[in-house]
Amino acid sequence: MTDHSAATVAGITPAPRAKLEPDAIGAAQDTIIGMASSAPAATVGLTFAGLAVTSAYGGGPILLLTAIPMLIIANAYRRLNLWKANTGASFEWVGRAINPYLGFLTGFLMIAAYIIGTVAEVLILGPSVLAVFGSSSTNKGAYIGIGVAMGLIMLAVAVVGIKLTARVQVSMAAVEYVILVGLAIAGLVWVLSRHPGSVPITKGWFSINGIGGKGDAVSAFLAAVFVYGGWDGTLYVNEEVKHRRVNPGRAAILAVALLAIIYTLSQVGFQGVLSPAKLAAAAQNGTALVSVAEALGGGFWGKAMALAIALSVIATTGTGIVLGARIVYGMASYRVLPEFLGTVSRRYSTPVAASLIVGGLIIVLSAVYYLGTSVENAFNDVIAVTGFLFSIFYILTALAAMTYYRRRITGSPWDFVTVGLLPLGAALFLGWVFVLSFSRATWTQRWSLIGVVIAGLVLLIVARFVLRSAFFSIPRESEVRPHRRTGRHSE
Repeated sequence: MTDHSAATVAGITPAPRAKLEPDAIGAAQDTIIGMASSAPAATVGLTFAGLAVTSAYGGGPILLLTAIPMLIIANAYRRLNLWKANTGASFEWVGRAINPYLGFLTGFLMIAAYIIGTVAEVLILGPSVLAVFGSSSTNKGAYIGIGVAMGLIMLAVAVVGIKLTARVQVSMAAVEYVILVGLAIAGLVWVLSRHPGSVPITKGWFSINGIGGKGDAVSAFLAAVFVYGGWDGTLYVNEEVKHRRVNPGRAAILAVALLAIIYTLSQVGFQGVLSPAKLAAAAQNGTALVSVAEALGGGFWGKAMALAIALSVIATTGTGIVLGARIVYGMASYRVLPEFLGTVSRRYSTPVAASLIVGGLIIVLSAVYYLGTSVENAFNDVIAVTGFLFSIFYILTALAAMTYYRRRITGSPWDFVTVGLLPLGAALFLGWVFVLSFSRATWTQRWSLIGVVIAGLVLLIVARFVLRSAFFSIPRESEVRPHRRTGRHSE
């Protein structure tokens, strides 16, 4: 395929369409959307107990180390968004910088990751809502009813508009983060005070191999990738953010930094409050975080933590619908998906059809997971599969940034490090985690990932030969670098 500079390529532009609402939200709201997509309280509730066991209480350094490649990749997203700010993000970046077929698969994996990742969080909504009202029921019918009701509400909010979505996200985040961080600090004080039944802090807590070297660092790193996954949500609403080329990338970096602080503090603060036996028992039905809060402050704080988790799940359901719909909309605008998915409501300035499809899939899949497997197995499966998916398209995005900006790599020592060496290191790290984790995964998890990829390949064939999208004829692009002496662009 011929390589072209960005300046010399007219490019294949999206089909004419109604636009999303420009300048609708600011950088701070965009940052909250990215953090909400990662769902701090719900994600901590879903993973901290398992991460404590897997890492042998070495989860703190695992999370901090994972934040480093995430920050590097967030910077790659920032650079690429300066080039092209569009809701499809990595779909278009990978397609234009590396290969359009790979770009399509990247976009499909992004959609799958957001839908499955949201389902993972919805699985703990039922137990959390019931815990707010003092119930410990394990009735699957109640869980499904709660999930469906909340899904429909957040779908309605997503359809009405991005401004309403942002306001709802900020309101819920304020309550969620105060409860989560406050109780994490209380948990750390509890453990340092050596309360009976707590696990004392030892040097193993500061090692990626955990206490006595018994931790499984590879599995722990995969869980950490799942934990952080979602910060890139700041980029998928870029067409609706003020200063859309600059602010979404900055918001992504800020979101990762804040999440690193919250997740590390939460892991270290909560993992030692209960004995290993009690923690494992509570983890089986997704109530470990509530049990920790009850141990710290009784029933009231247990209900407060359940409220924080419920708000977190509701928030991530909303962002899952909004962000997934934007990616679908961005892809459909190039007719690699049915064209009706790229339409925008004149009344609400939102992609209503895409929102209904994504929201419906999240609601249905959540119910299917509940009915088809135990809650514990569902947790493990969706966490692993989502971690795999995020790893893949984060790697591809890092490589797209290196490919598009490759002329910079030899321009200066600074660019060699920031544009070449660091993104490559981050991609290799995630690749290492992916390969080793996949080799250890259960066949259910492997076949789930393989099934997602096969579905993507089938849709790719449909897009290429049935929809006949011109996206697959798109030429490769690279950044133009001006000559220092003449000021002319290099080709």
